Amino acid sequence: MKIAKVRGTVVSTQKEPSLRGVKLLLLQFVDEEGRSLPEYEVAADGVGAGADEWVLVSRGSSARQTSGSETRPLDAVVVGIIDTVNVDNRSLYSKKDQYR
Repeated sequence: MKIAKVRGTVVSTQKEPSLRGVKLLLLQFVDEEGRSLPEYEVAADGVGAGADEWVLVSRGSSARQTSGSETRPLDAVVVGIIDTVNVDNRSLYSKKDQYR
C-alpha cells in the first residue's frame, strides 16, 4: 500500500460497464516526510474519501481483490482514510489538525 492525498475527482461518462457507479479519485502520492510527490494516479474510491484527505491505496492485483471489485479492471483502490501518521515519534499528519 501507498499513502496519497486526494486532489480531486475524475468523471468519465463513457467507460467499461463494470465501472458504472464507481467514484474515481485523482490522488497525489506523498513521501515519508509528508511532501507531495510528482506522481498522480486515478483510483476507485472504496471508502468515501473526500478532497484533501490522506488515504491508503492498494495497487495491482491486490486492488482487484477488494470487495465487489473482482470483475472490475482496477489498478488502484482507496482502501482506507488515514487519521494519523507518525514517523520516528513525531506526528507527520493528523486529520483533526487539517480541519481546524
